[in-house]
Amino acid sequence: MSNEKGSRAVTEPALSPEGEAIDQQASGERLTGDAVLARTRALLPNLPTALQKVGEQVMSAPAAVARSTILETAERSGTSPATVTRFCRALGLPGYADLRLAMAEETGRSSSVAGWEIDIGREIDPTDSLDRVANLIATAEIRAVQETVNQLDLDAVSRAAEAIDHARRVEVYGMGSSALVAGKMQLSLHRIGVPTWAWGDVHSGLTSSVLLKPGDVAIGVSHSGATHETLEMLSVAASSGATTVAVTNVPDAPLAEVADILLTTATHETTFRPAPMASRLPQIIVLDLVYVAVAQRRHEQTISALKVTADAVSGHRKGPRVKKAGG
Repeated sequence: MSNEKGSRAVTEPALSPEGEAIDQQASGERLTGDAVLARTRALLPNLPTALQKVGEQVMSAPAAVARSTILETAERSGTSPATVTRFCRALGLPGYADLRLAMAEETGRSSSVAGWEIDIGREIDPTDSLDRVANLIATAEIRAVQETVNQLDLDAVSRAAEAIDHARRVEVYGMGSSALVAGKMQLSLHRIGVPTWAWGDVHSGLTSSVLLKPGDVAIGVSHSGATHETLEMLSVAASSGATTVAVTNVPDAPLAEVADILLTTATHETTFRPAPMASRLPQIIVLDLVYVAVAQRRHEQTISALKVTADAVSGHRKGPRVKKAGG
């Protein structure tokens, strides 16, 4: 495997067992409000209990955090100012002032979109109209995509695209709903001439991944980053010498540990659409970006491939109905 894991420091805070962050501010890059919320949502399940309380307060009332002192936020979350500071550092923020600024930006941005905060996180009731449900799902998806793009490590996207462009073959692994995403990536890359296979069956995936070689690329897609089958297939690919890419919502998940390149997503679940189901569009957006970056690198080949493949299936499209004269 390559030694590029260290480049993930800007977008993935390394946590100590107490929730302290190893210094992530060397780059001087400041997180936006939606990136802070996306990171909080992703890290929350794995944070110590005290830090979870602060995170829950931030997620439930970002506007209140923007207006509050560190002592007030500590009191509302049932913790201490020191714990709030530790939470900020766990996110990769220097201190509470940066958290307040991020939440103020987020509150201002959200208020400019009518109904946004009303819909995000709202439960769907049995009596809700389809119009209301449609708006809720749409706003949740839009927000998830925006947060995904804002927090995405574009250098990691570039490195993934570069590896795929030079790969002998590419394999994409995913189970359940992630298998649908893996299949779409396979179709996209295969159509522009990149030999790509997608595996949603662990037996087939393992027999294929063990035959990979250095220079090949393996991509594992898993919302939780803890799906055993996907982790196993990507691990075998790594042991075979392939460059490994993880697409997950959890930056410190087991899948990320076996990946050379990490691409993270953000999700907004709604009633009847838990996070694993709601993660598909953000995953597709991330992999579409990788695909387009590959296509850019082989522009002439891509244009030619898209044309000949479109021509190849054109005869299987039904043409417009032609009206008979006098009919």
